[in-house]
Amino acid sequence: MKKVEAIVRHHRLEEVKEALALAGALGVSFTEVRGFGRQRGRTEHYRGVEYTVDLIPKIHIQLFVRDEQLSAITNAILHSARTGDVGDGKMIISDVIDAIAIRTGERGEEVI
Repeated sequence: MKKVEAIVRHHRLEEVKEALALAGALGVSFTEVRGFGRQRGRTEHYRGVEYTVDLIPKIHIQLFVRDEQLSAITNAILHSARTGDVGDGKMIISDVIDAIAIRTGERGEEVI
């Protein structure tokens, strides 16, 4: 089992959701987050005044997948979230040691 986490742009959320559904994702969590990467925010102008936005709003995606689903899921996120511009986000893939369903006590891949 793998845990896939991705940070993507807000305006790419619908495309990512559709791509994950087509790739067979059974359960996904989406959270609104704020942060910065290498770009360290951006400078904007409002009514003639320049100011820096240093915490950029993004979407944090988290899902658990079987090993055989990993390639389809990661490709779905990569292709649907990519704009080609700085700030497209990151994806992290981790091994999952175990998973337990709280209601039933089931363990392992049956949980996902």
